[in-house]
Amino acid sequence: MTEPGALVSGGWLHPSLLLILGALLIPLLRDRMQQGYRILLSLAFLWAVWQTVPGIHAAFGFLGLDLVPGRADKLSLVFAYVFALITVIGTIYSLHVKDNIQHVTAYIYAAAAVGVVFAGDLVTLYVFWELMMLASVWLIWRRRTPESYAAGFRYLLVHAVSGVLLLAGIVLYYTQTGSIAFNQIDITGPAFYLILVGFMINAAVPPLHAWLTDAYPEATITGAIFLSAFTTKTAVYVLLRGFPGTELLVWLGAIMALWGVVYAVLANDIRRLLAYHIISQVGYMVAGVGMGTAIALNGTASHAFTHILYKAVLFMGAGAVIHMTGKSKLTELGGIYRYMPMTFLLYMIGAFSISAFPLFSGFVSKTMVVEAAAVDYRAWIWLMLTMASAGTFLHTGLKLPYFTFMGKDSGLRPKEAPWNMLLAMGIAAFFCVFIGVYPNWLYNFLPSPVDYNAYTVGHVLWELQLLLFTGLGFFLLLKYVGGDAKISLDTDWIYRRALPRIVGWVRRVGGAAWTGVVRTLQRSLEGAVVTLMRHHGPQGILARTWPTGSMVLWVAVILAGSLLLYYL
Repeated sequence: MTEPGALVSGGWLHPSLLLILGALLIPLLRDRMQQGYRILLSLAFLWAVWQTVPGIHAAFGFLGLDLVPGRADKLSLVFAYVFALITVIGTIYSLHVKDNIQHVTAYIYAAAAVGVVFAGDLVTLYVFWELMMLASVWLIWRRRTPESYAAGFRYLLVHAVSGVLLLAGIVLYYTQTGSIAFNQIDITGPAFYLILVGFMINAAVPPLHAWLTDAYPEATITGAIFLSAFTTKTAVYVLLRGFPGTELLVWLGAIMALWGVVYAVLANDIRRLLAYHIISQVGYMVAGVGMGTAIALNGTASHAFTHILYKAVLFMGAGAVIHMTGKSKLTELGGIYRYMPMTFLLYMIGAFSISAFPLFSGFVSKTMVVEAAAVDYRAWIWLMLTMASAGTFLHTGLKLPYFTFMGKDSGLRPKEAPWNMLLAMGIAAFFCVFIGVYPNWLYNFLPSPVDYNAYTVGHVLWELQLLLFTGLGFFLLLKYVGGDAKISLDTDWIYRRALPRIVGWVRRVGGAAWTGVVRTLQRSLEGAVVTLMRHHGPQGILARTWPTGSMVLWVAVILAGSLLLYYL
């Protein structure tokens, strides 16, 4: 049993506690004072994370349980660093927004994500896991449209299921092992699978993924930056911590990578297209977790780090377009690069990064996961991940920027995005280039020593060939790859359309059957009442007043019968 402690231990203040308490003061401030305070708070959060060194910083006993809310090691720190960094970037991007609820919940969401990666036990993890859900849904609702309210409720329900499964798994795990320590889950049975599925829902593993592409496009412009960074990446972290080497995840991850790019073909909304590529890119990470080798696990952690930054650039670029034009469909946009040149340039840095162009961050992380499949002799997984890489460039690097910024002139004449949006995009874009040029900076943070060089002649030539032939195919088939003003059906159709229809059918059929049963019982009851009334009613035989003579006669008959039976 650990001794009683606190979240402040040995001079270490839990960064999540710092950010949550600081966020509660935001509504008390106004205008520029609030803007300055929010920047300082996010920087203090980054500093608190950066100052954290490996070790156990906070542990205490509660109700017989050993709680460890402050466990730091290289795996948790690499995620905490990028979570804190994106919090600063998201703060700058949202400086122009006047919505206290959105600001407070965004910080609580970020704090909960860091709380998850620092959690050394399953109970602490569960508390922060649920706090993430409760805070993040407000970033969807605060857009205040009918679509965002509906998407937010669906988001809440799906993640509530994730939480229930996780809690059930934790309870079973504790009854089997007597421990709540969060390390690799090495037992078999229901506890293993309940916890795994709870994590997989947040990772958006198909077919449990549609909540992401349903909700993220309906979120606020600034809220989507936080959403794209935290939920799926905390899920990647807990899979890395709890389920490395789980073979099922290899195939699920490869399917994810392809699933996302296939559905991106059908997407017309620019943020929905980017949301599908979150699923695709997280697929690389899930596959890396499943492979379980040192290079695969390092590749997963590094790709999560780079993904948060380049996906932020992409969502910020798309958000800037929506903010300045009021349009979000590819079929409504085009020809605006002349009016938003900086937004276009910064977006393309993110696009080159996600497409794994050499000298950009995605190249030094994504190729590590693909290489892990090759050296592990997983030919089909390597092929699936390589195909997904080509699809990523096709849609995020070519389709979206071409039909959004170039292509046919839509007649829109927007102004350039506000300075704070461009500054936030610029900071994230800087890291996309910096990590791509100097990958050892990132590799030094990874859980294991890195024995991988992305810039071999073979890697560079292969990747360039893949990208160039993808680009050639795009321009040859240009008239077939544009957005269509239609809706593509995904697995969310099951609970958005099919289940309501099934419930309606069951209600109609069941209602008719129930009505028939009630009517049958009613008729039977009415018959019984009529029979009872016939005998016991006011005019019934048994209710009549018989004459005294008749009574005497019947008594005599009964007595005679009794005597006869007696003597016989």
